[in-house]
Amino acid sequence: MKVLIVKTSSMGDVIHTLPALTDAAAAYPDIRFDWVVEEGFQEIPHWHPQVDNVIPVAIRRWRKSIIQTLKKGEWSAYKAQLQAQNYDFVIDAQGLLKSALLVSKLAHGPSYGLDKESAKEPLAARFYDNPIYVDKNLHAVERIRQLFAKALNYPLPKQLGDFSIRPHFVPTSPTEPYLVFQHSTTRFDKHWPEEYWISLIEKASDWKIKLPWGSEAEKERAERLAHNQPHVEVLPKLSLSEVATVLVSATGCVSVDTGLSHLAAALDTPNLILFGPTDPGLVGGYGKNQQCLEAKNYPLNTHKAEPAVFAPLTPDIVWATFQKMI
Repeated sequence: MKVLIVKTSSMGDVIHTLPALTDAAAAYPDIRFDWVVEEGFQEIPHWHPQVDNVIPVAIRRWRKSIIQTLKKGEWSAYKAQLQAQNYDFVIDAQGLLKSALLVSKLAHGPSYGLDKESAKEPLAARFYDNPIYVDKNLHAVERIRQLFAKALNYPLPKQLGDFSIRPHFVPTSPTEPYLVFQHSTTRFDKHWPEEYWISLIEKASDWKIKLPWGSEAEKERAERLAHNQPHVEVLPKLSLSEVATVLVSATGCVSVDTGLSHLAAALDTPNLILFGPTDPGLVGGYGKNQQCLEAKNYPLNTHKAEPAVFAPLTPDIVWATFQKMI
């Protein structure tokens, strides 16, 4: 059985899709997958043992310069790769109009996706051969697991979903145990205050601490956090696979609501995730050894912090909780 998956972005969303592949492989041992994904995340599908081919797209980049995309032949090359074979199932787990039009309607095979009551963009459901209802109030991982189970007609396993990527990364035996503090995210109001990170770093002075980053602004933040902290290492620029190798050997992580927090969860690394304006109920850490702290669950205090939404979630609270995890 050959299945094409459409899940293009974001990092967390792509990672959330992995347990559904594990479920399907348990039901159909001969099943194999191809996967359409944004070029920046194309490493991730390769980590799952059931994936054969990864078809990268660059929708984010292409839509900025449609004429150049056509002139360079990128669209033609993508379309040729997409249509190189017939699929028994095409499952659009993205649920957006762009994925329905740019992938599901072009691929060769019957298409399955979320129905108008379930999809983020209900109009997308009109372009699937087989729209499927999935409860919107489930965690993102469970929604995708249900979608796959209904599309491929197998009973949904009752146990916690298995990402099946940890065996891809061989844990090392570091000379000194270390923690990873994942301090960067896309939205300002999802950042835990820098002064709080610095206080947490000082409380964890008996540990080696590693700080990853992905952009120049994130690197500058990491360097500010590490200033005059000899036990803190600002990591070099790393690929996603290299970050995963760091995470799989860590004793534990403290993370904001970011794609790398989902990567730590998929690797079963003990991970404390800090939430301010967002709700962890539908997209929080999923997996073993994951715990979420919500700033709204703590009383207002006199602490001045930016962003202000995180003021109640102090370093004392985070460190006390994290120590119990590690």
